[in-house]
Amino acid sequence: MSEVKEALSEKQAEVERWEQETLQKVLDKTPERKKSFEGVSLEPVERLYTEADTENIDEIGFPGEYPYKRGIHPTGYRGKLWTMRQFAGFSSPEETNKRFKYLMAQGQTGLSTAYDLPALMGLDADSPLSEGEVGKCGVAVSSFADFEVLFDGINLEDVTVSQTINAPAWIFLAFYVALAEKQGCDFKKISGTLQNDILKEYIAQKEWIYPIKPAMKLVIDTFEFCTQHVPKYNPISVSGYHIREAGATALQELAFTLRDGVEYVQYGVERGMDVDEFVPRISFFFNAHNDFFEEIAKYRAARLVWAKTMKERFGAKNPRTMQMRFHTQTAGVSLTVQQPLNNIARVAIQALAGVLGGTQSLHTDSFDEALALPSDQAALIALRTQQIIAEETGVANTVDPLGGSYYVEALTQKMVDGCFDYFDKIDGFGGMVEAVEAGFPQREIQESAYQYQKAVERKEQTIVGVNKYAMDIELHKTDILQIDENVRVHQLERLDKVKSQRDNGAVANVLEKLKKGAQENVNLMPLTIEAVKAYATVEEICTALRDVYGIYEEPAF
Repeated sequence: MSEVKEALSEKQAEVERWEQETLQKVLDKTPERKKSFEGVSLEPVERLYTEADTENIDEIGFPGEYPYKRGIHPTGYRGKLWTMRQFAGFSSPEETNKRFKYLMAQGQTGLSTAYDLPALMGLDADSPLSEGEVGKCGVAVSSFADFEVLFDGINLEDVTVSQTINAPAWIFLAFYVALAEKQGCDFKKISGTLQNDILKEYIAQKEWIYPIKPAMKLVIDTFEFCTQHVPKYNPISVSGYHIREAGATALQELAFTLRDGVEYVQYGVERGMDVDEFVPRISFFFNAHNDFFEEIAKYRAARLVWAKTMKERFGAKNPRTMQMRFHTQTAGVSLTVQQPLNNIARVAIQALAGVLGGTQSLHTDSFDEALALPSDQAALIALRTQQIIAEETGVANTVDPLGGSYYVEALTQKMVDGCFDYFDKIDGFGGMVEAVEAGFPQREIQESAYQYQKAVERKEQTIVGVNKYAMDIELHKTDILQIDENVRVHQLERLDKVKSQRDNGAVANVLEKLKKGAQENVNLMPLTIEAVKAYATVEEICTALRDVYGIYEEPAF
């Protein structure tokens, strides 16, 4: 150890010599552009990183070996490329089904479903609260009949499907299972991911139904059901993406997301589940923002922190329990209405960071998403961006190509240390549920968002085409996707037909059984599957449980 310290002291002495003999001469003649340099997270970036900056880093290690800093697979992308999973969902189930088939024909390897706001809030298309929102920010789904149309002609054994749904997520898992059963699929073969991350809703996205603890109970119901019946399905994607979009720094995204994951694991253990059985199916979802090296460091730190936490905090023995798998999406919040074609460059750089960070699947935003949902052309360019990275750049030829970089390793360790510091603060509240109830992560994110906006207004953070290089006349007019206002009429017709043709007595019966199950605290997945097969609607099921659980009202922080 003394020899290592001595060697590092020599390296630091070399840095000081360089600063005095070489650097200072240049600075005397040509000062640097700014007095200080900061990244997107407003953290200072040093002029130079050397071996002296790696004194306290965790061992770099090897890919495929604990603690997985360099990746969970020994061969990286040499064995298998990441899943190219473009997010899609708009208008009616028929229109989204067409988009799914179009993207698959262009080489997309996984489906990712966006649902509209009424579905996210547990409402049907005919709810007065749904007016003006049906099919606008995602596909409209009110009942199993809609779900059947959404995946018409798509065999669930042949494709993995990610579903972006949270508060009513257990219902959409029931839809998926019921459809797989109807198709005659082997439950041991169907795979996909349910977002199902209710904690980040209370922290950032604000689309909730029930109070936090009943909502957590429903999440653990899905864990238990999938472990027993659908072993290849991921019942949750713990989602830092929305935390980052709300204004969090990269470190806050990392820390709050992983601590949310820890909370879900703790609740699963308290249910009596074995960490080495259910945790391997927990997946994660991260943002890829503009600060290229910071993002790469974040992903590398995430794997290390998760591995150590599962091993040391929960006593995990199964390597898969310690191997973090994650999806990445480029940063929607970074896209600009001004000069929208600039977004193609932003997305490409962000996607490259996700690949160099070792993501398992990737969504690239379309350049027109600051204006509307993606057009066919914009979605195709986004997919082609991934394919160019995979097939033309050579970055997939070697594993963790930035491993050992002084800058990347120092940034990674800074992320690791900061993440564990946040863990300690959250543990001080008693856990993430209690921290959310106290408003801790919400306040941290609000402050970071405020500071970043002030930096943009002061032009300390540049947004090309917005606060620098702005133009009075746009060079390119973007043709945006228009959602037909008749989509609600179309959805109401199908919903009316469902309600008139189903056995309404059977629906009323199963909804009463659901209420009783909630009161008795049993796993509600089997009863929910029964309800959706009877064509009970999303809102009917959610309302039945509101009568037992109540609704969540956010306190003022």
